[in-house]
Amino acid sequence: MNLEKIRNLIKSEINPILSNNNETKLSSVLIIIFEHSPKILMIKKPITMKHHGGEIAFPGGKISNKDEDLLDTATRETLEETGIKIKREEIIGQLSPVTTLNSGFTILPFVCILNEIKNLIPNSEVDEFLEIPLIPFLQTLADDSDPEHNSIQEMYTFTFEKHLIWGASARMLKQIVTKLRMNG
Repeated sequence: MNLEKIRNLIKSEINPILSNNNETKLSSVLIIIFEHSPKILMIKKPITMKHHGGEIAFPGGKISNKDEDLLDTATRETLEETGIKIKREEIIGQLSPVTTLNSGFTILPFVCILNEIKNLIPNSEVDEFLEIPLIPFLQTLADDSDPEHNSIQEMYTFTFEKHLIWGASARMLKQIVTKLRMNG
């Protein structure tokens, strides 16, 4: 599956504002799909982080007062964590919001497709960059094996090399799997 087909299947309307009523903390992430033979960029967070330490995630974080909306949050956080500057017009769509159970975040995932990424520059919130071949990775989907959240309906895991991806990131990836299968 090439980038253009993925773009057509994932493309959606962008609405970067969530109403929240202070029930959870608002945050957003950016899912970057890149290269001709599609890969997806994920980060490993340092084990020392207060929230989600040691986990595999997408670049992103919580909204700040300086952000106009959650898309600003996603692009700002991506720049801080990776050194990649993403323009709003490069965002092709968004997925449904996902809520974390332990830390109380509602995360709005945005998706962009880039021809390439280079010169990744990690900040203190990034222990390692993972450039994961997209389609083989999505085929590692396992249901009902989320090691930490066995009390919710949507329990998924994905595996890349020695890394287990679970929780909110896995629920976002499951949305991508569904879009690619339903339309592909």
